[in-house]
Amino acid sequence: MTAHPAARPQDDPEARGLPLVPVLLGLTVTSGIIDAVSFLALRHVFTANMTGNIVVLGFAAAGAPGFSVPHTATSLVCFMAGALAGGRLAHRLASCTRRRWARVALAVEAVLVGTASAVAFAAPGAAATPYALIALTAFAMGLRNATVLELRVSGLTTTVLTRTLTGLIADSRAGGGPGEHSPRRAASVLAMLAGATLGAALVIRRDLGTALLVAAVITGVLAAVTSGRE
Repeated sequence: MTAHPAARPQDDPEARGLPLVPVLLGLTVTSGIIDAVSFLALRHVFTANMTGNIVVLGFAAAGAPGFSVPHTATSLVCFMAGALAGGRLAHRLASCTRRRWARVALAVEAVLVGTASAVAFAAPGAAATPYALIALTAFAMGLRNATVLELRVSGLTTTVLTRTLTGLIADSRAGGGPGEHSPRRAASVLAMLAGATLGAALVIRRDLGTALLVAAVITGVLAAVTSGRE
């Protein structure tokens, strides 16, 4: 019998495009941008980092100045709705390749964040605008977190760094571990820092719409080029 040649990596549909690790690092940058927008300009609420949001909700409930129970509750509810939608999307596309599923989920996120940018540009002073921006970005982040959870790329969450920092130190060679994922964890911390710095600079020097537009464009590009492989 004639042996068939081994499949080349470029023949694997899952391998076509940018590997998931740099894609998730890019998404971590957008998380920093979005949390900079929400925390600095939307009554100190987070729409990507729900750990911080629970704490913020406690501050608001206690009457601490500068915090809002309605804004924070809106973020939590919409994030959970987005996570539910993300879980259902993953189930619905279970028969598809991971590459296609990731691209669809990230494309939806890009549209949601882009819509938030459009709202910020169109109605910057309207009373409902903060709630619309919180709802759209929190829903997008819930969808994204559900997607990242299902992708199961070790060492990268794109929104929460407490576990990442713990793993970076505790699993390092200095901590007695193998240090297997230390580079990607360190890169994740730097990506979040870069995104938060960029987002804050855009909010302070430009406006909310511009910061959200940058996040939407980055996410849209990543949606178009991601592969299904690490």
